[in-house]
Amino acid sequence: MEKLRRLVNEITYAQDHAKLSPLQSSIIPLLSFASSVYCFTLSLRRSLYHFGFFSKHRLAVPVISVGNLTWGGNGKTPMVEFIAHSLADSGISPLILTRGYAGGDEARMLQRHLLGRPVKIGVGANRAATAASFFEKYGYVDPRSCKFSERISIDEKVRGHLKSEQIGAVILDDGMQHWSLSRDLEIVMVNGLMRWGNRQLLPLGPLREPLMALRRADVAVVHHADLVSEQNLKDIESEIREIKNSLPVFFTRMAPSCFFEVGNVNSEVPLRTVCNAVLLCVSAIGSADAFAQGLEKLGACHVDRLDFSDHHLFQAKDIEMIRKKLGELEAKFNSKPIVVVTEKDYDRDSEILKLLHPFKVLVLCSKLQIIPHRGCCEYSFKKLLKELLEVK
Repeated sequence: MEKLRRLVNEITYAQDHAKLSPLQSSIIPLLSFASSVYCFTLSLRRSLYHFGFFSKHRLAVPVISVGNLTWGGNGKTPMVEFIAHSLADSGISPLILTRGYAGGDEARMLQRHLLGRPVKIGVGANRAATAASFFEKYGYVDPRSCKFSERISIDEKVRGHLKSEQIGAVILDDGMQHWSLSRDLEIVMVNGLMRWGNRQLLPLGPLREPLMALRRADVAVVHHADLVSEQNLKDIESEIREIKNSLPVFFTRMAPSCFFEVGNVNSEVPLRTVCNAVLLCVSAIGSADAFAQGLEKLGACHVDRLDFSDHHLFQAKDIEMIRKKLGELEAKFNSKPIVVVTEKDYDRDSEILKLLHPFKVLVLCSKLQIIPHRGCCEYSFKKLLKELLEVK
């Protein structure tokens, strides 16, 4: 299954099908047919919502949706965390609604990062029902019924609600295709490194919806912008504006902060630890290229990698494969390599990574940062959130 996923992934991002292997070329007709079926299903579903056969549920507080048009690696979860911190700093207690896909690795990572903050995380496919249960348990308050100051802070009345844990906003993780829940702000994440692939719908291409769906967006965010050339950033922005000229476009990056050791989540290992070291990046995420390129910038003397499909659950055979690769690197460089994984990989199954002992396994911690670009910066992004939560 892993090999098939790799084959399909190469097809979806191939610019020239003539360069594909005979096996890949042979499955294109099947993928094309499946893509046509998916397109028909998508159009039918959209029509059913448009004509009222399927109803949309509106929550009692503002809803911020963070989604994407392509699969994996777009920075949705880091953006959700960024927004949750921003709202909490403003005195708003947000509820994050997530599906808990593939074992809930993203939800566990969010719980660790937001520990001690006035943020709640609801996991479940039925987001409206999950929200209702949290509203019943904690209560809610619509911040738009209260007056905000110019500094995105709120008055003592709302601070009293915060202390009682009442929910003031909902952040919808991976929400763009979750049409059953109305939203007040639609944020679309774009992977700057991968863009739109071959521009085909799943499974022939990486698109979950046609690019015209950008017209529904209120904000576009190009992620991994620090790893993309200025010309490519201009091209991406131009493509977005061709579809919706008025769309604000922000640029973000993942900024490494430190490592921690597998088996000791409270340890804090400085980034300089990997300077001049031999590294093996092991990841099962949507954008392994960004992960590897980010580590190269930390000054390692050599960076090798083993990539698995997004949300892959490591098994004993994978550990053996990793150990074999580590042995090859140790023999080649006469130095014990260090394994580096992402937090998502750690949270998916931290115990199995301990089987790589005596090799050191480090977990890279990073935070999303907004890169100032043409007037779009962290301040202007938070201003958008402020305007959403102001009195209407």
